[in-house]
Amino acid sequence: MKTVVQSQTGVGSTKPIVTNLNTTPVNIGFGVVVTGTVNYTVQHSYDDPFSSTGLVTWFPSSLAAQTANGSGSYLSPVTAVQLVVNSGTGTAVLSLSQAGIE
Repeated sequence: MKTVVQSQTGVGSTKPIVTNLNTTPVNIGFGVVVTGTVNYTVQHSYDDPFSSTGLVTWFPSSLAAQTANGSGSYLSPVTAVQLVVNSGTGTAVLSLSQAGIE
């Protein structure tokens, strides 16, 4: 998977980044770069983020309620990842890379 970049300015969330569940090992790395003042959380789900039911449960990653640049990883499968800006007027940029064949 090529590196996917999503940004969020002000309160709100990015579109979900869908991961590839067909790679072994999973090995997903991510980082967030902050400009200005924001409080953000990187979240993951085990549900289909584009389900017709609209029922998606999101869980916080190791980067929850952060205000500075940070990075983390997933070593077990997740279906999607998103960035949520909880407060502030700055911008947070999420870059996500997953090992495996494109």
